[in-house]
Amino acid sequence: MSADLHPRVKVLAFDTFGTVTDWFTGISGAVQATVPGIDAAAFAKEWRRRYSPILARVESGELPWRRLDDLQTETLHDVATLYDVSLDDAQARSLVRAWRTIPGWPDAADGLRRLKRDHIICALSNGTVALLTDMARHNGFPWDVIGGSDLWRHYKPARETYCGLADLLEVEPAEVMMVATHQSDLDAARSFGLRTAFIERPDEWGGDEKDDSGSPDNDVHATDLLDLARQLSRSESAPLG
Repeated sequence: MSADLHPRVKVLAFDTFGTVTDWFTGISGAVQATVPGIDAAAFAKEWRRRYSPILARVESGELPWRRLDDLQTETLHDVATLYDVSLDDAQARSLVRAWRTIPGWPDAADGLRRLKRDHIICALSNGTVALLTDMARHNGFPWDVIGGSDLWRHYKPARETYCGLADLLEVEPAEVMMVATHQSDLDAARSFGLRTAFIERPDEWGGDEKDDSGSPDNDVHATDLLDLARQLSRSESAPLG
């Protein structure tokens, strides 16, 4: 990685579910509170596993574009049926809206504040602008820009999401660094010209084994957002080669 790489990065775009927030703790807790007596951890994981497949069905054209809450409601009822649970409308709404108040990782808010000193920081998520705004207010995330899927009516890993943010901020894709704990997200971003930073989140799945090895193709590999801030600060203060 050349010494003059990071000074050209103007925008840091962050995945939210898993990278800056601990969805497992938040959602398993909401399930336990709403549907006592079931295996809340297993229920939450099964619900999360159905997230990417239904987004892919939208992007393929099999399903019409709908907001994430609507898709999450559909997959929630599928999982409830699997667990022989009947959810009324109020319970389903409560669980779907629990994604708006999942907790940030302990390093997240402070790490974002440090990164904001030298970069434009943006949420780039499959959540809507409203969802991400609620999440930010709940956790104290100091976003400069909230890039919700309803701005482009596409879901990652579609080109329109990554390049849509670059267009919105009037920068080149190479001036944007995607920050995520999911290598598939970073691989897609890189394919459209963005830089990439992998963040380790070994507890994302509640202690289940998770591959945090990243890829040698990433520009940065960090243990958390504070480590990312330290690495970018060092690289940007280095003399240009």
